[in-house]
This record gives sequence, C-alpha cells and structure tokens, in this order.
Amino acid sequence: MLFQIKSYLKFLWNSKNEHAVHSPFVFNLLTKCFYDKKPKPEYSILTNYRKSLLENKNFIEVTDFGAGSRVFKSNTRQISKIAKTAGISPKRAELLFRITAYFKPDSILEIGTSLGLATSALALGSQNYGTKTKVTTLEGCFATASAAKSALQEFNCDNVESVVTEFEGYLSNYQLSTTNYQLVYFDGNHSKKATLDYFEFLLPTISNDTVWIFDDIHWSPEMEEAWEMIKKHPKVKVTIDTYQWGLVFFRYEQEKEHFIIRA
Repeated sequence: MLFQIKSYLKFLWNSKNEHAVHSPFVFNLLTKCFYDKKPKPEYSILTNYRKSLLENKNFIEVTDFGAGSRVFKSNTRQISKIAKTAGISPKRAELLFRITAYFKPDSILEIGTSLGLATSALALGSQNYGTKTKVTTLEGCFATASAAKSALQEFNCDNVESVVTEFEGYLSNYQLSTTNYQLVYFDGNHSKKATLDYFEFLLPTISNDTVWIFDDIHWSPEMEEAWEMIKKHPKVKVTIDTYQWGLVFFRYEQEKEHFIIRA
C-alpha cells in the first residue's frame, strides 16, 4: 500500500493535461476521447451490467493463474464481491468504451475476462460505429468465464467470443502472427514476466494503427519495471501513462514520445 501511495503521488507531480501536449495525435485523443463529457446511451447499459453482477449472490470456485488477489483469501468467491473489488471501475469502463469507439478497431483481444466488466465496454464500443467488431476475450478460469458469458449474453454483447485458456499457451500459438489485433487490452496477469511475455508474443500482430492498453502498470514495483521496458522497446513510439493504464502506440511516422496524463 505504501508503494502505491508513493507511486501515485509521483504520478500526480509529473502528470499533465491536454494543454501541455504538443503532439496532434495525442492532443486529439485527449480532447475528443479522454475528456469527452457528453453522455452516451451505452453508459446506462454498462451501469446495468455492473448492477446485475453486484446483485448476484452466487458463489463460484475461482482458479487464479495470475499474480493472486490482495482481497480474497479463498478461491470460493461471491460474484457480487468479485464485481465490487476486482473489476474495472465505472469511470474506466466508460473511458474504455470511448477509446474503442474512437479508434474503431477491426479486431479486439482482451487478456483476462474476469466477470466481463471491461469486456462489455469493449463490445459496446465496437458496436458503436455500426459494424459489431469481434471481441476475443481470454479467461483461464472456467467458472469465471461462464459467469461472464451469461452476463454478456443477457446484455446483448453478442460480438464477444469467450475462450477459456491459459494465456501463455494461447498467445504463443504461431497462428497469431496472421491475426492483426488492432486493440489489445492486457488485464490477465499482473507480473513482470507474464506482461513482457505477452508483449513479445503479440508483437508480430502489430500494425501502424494498433492500440495496446496495459492495466495496473503501477500495481507493484515489478509492474513498473515491465512498463519501463515496454516504453523503451524500439517498436514502441508513443506511450500514455494514466496511472491505472499504460497505452502503447506503434505509429511508425512519429518520433518516440512518452506522456503522463491525468485522465
């Protein structure tokens, strides 16, 4: 906890808003997407999706392949409590929706479904521009994936393909090199090694328009180390640190730039 407090204070000290940004690409992203305050009809769907999970008192047996939970001591967990403590926040879900709608990706990959709070934002955001782009979401735990799949179907997120798999085995599949995921949301394993492994596995899929979002980049000292290594990679051109997320862009035509942005 002390580490995260220090990390957040450091972020606040260094962070800027759109007025300190001179990159047209990043300026437009901030003003037209990040700071877009206009209400969206999809926000009510995201709210109701979350409410349905918060009211779900059923228990599931969770198989945790990641860095573990700081909240739960047992693998038998109530769905409502998972939704309350382990999912994306309402504000972040709305931002993820806007980012998806803004970039209009042709294909989306999510690493770590959990109960589908972020998945629903990706699915609705990709429906927002009329084409219902497919969202492939990976989850290692069968029980959690089943709960998410049921909730996504209830809210007509029918452009989601749920895959129950261990992430490393799926991502190391050679067939990924023929798949161009334009948006990837990394939220499956908050460890340095796994984060960097997933980064390397997916590098063959990048294009000039690829957007990668890494969750919890300041979750631990080793996650901060992983983020610093990602920023320094020669193929990475633009990064945005929002404290909770690290956004990565591979725009070949741009000079390397790093931004710390209050979102």
